[in-house]
Amino acid sequence: MATTHKTAMDLESDKDAIDLLMADHQRVARLFAEFDALKGEGSDEAKSTLVARICRELIVHTGIEEEIFYPAVRTAIEDDELMDEALVEHAGAKVLIAQLQTADPDDDLYDARVTVLGEQISHHVDEEEGSLFPQAKASGIDLVSLGATLLTRKTELLANPRSPLTVATKPNDDDLAGTAPVGSSSERVSNSKASKKTASKRSRKSA
Repeated sequence: MATTHKTAMDLESDKDAIDLLMADHQRVARLFAEFDALKGEGSDEAKSTLVARICRELIVHTGIEEEIFYPAVRTAIEDDELMDEALVEHAGAKVLIAQLQTADPDDDLYDARVTVLGEQISHHVDEEEGSLFPQAKASGIDLVSLGATLLTRKTELLANPRSPLTVATKPNDDDLAGTAPVGSSSERVSNSKASKKTASKRSRKSA
């Protein structure tokens, strides 16, 4: 009898959006627990390898949430305050992730940064699993289809984790009209400033 071996991605293909994201949460929690065990006597190499895995997991996870999951859920649950707080929590975590990606395990604050990042992520997970996910389920959104989309994007990012990620911002009038340009929030701010400068120059010329 032939034995079928499923890869991690095969197993995740059976999950809806929330199941997939919760599996990510559990995997990252295990990685942080492994780091806690290394803090006392772990080698710098072991710490560095583990932190690289943590950062990679979090970059991909926050990426697919901001790109795909959050915009879909924001529309479905109509709770902008909750969605905005989730984005701010992501932004705070990204600061520490960026610091850790350029730090050395023998730096004075290295262990402290990993610990604080773990605490921030734990709080964020509690908020998502305790409030955001239940609201998403109750909204009637198609979580199975959304899960398939998340998995496809996740697979792409894992194959090329340096792919550019868009940031899900609070929709403006253009977003609601479906005419907003695709890009990060920083790109939109830059474009907005450029437009204002152009308008100002035109105004001076006409005067």
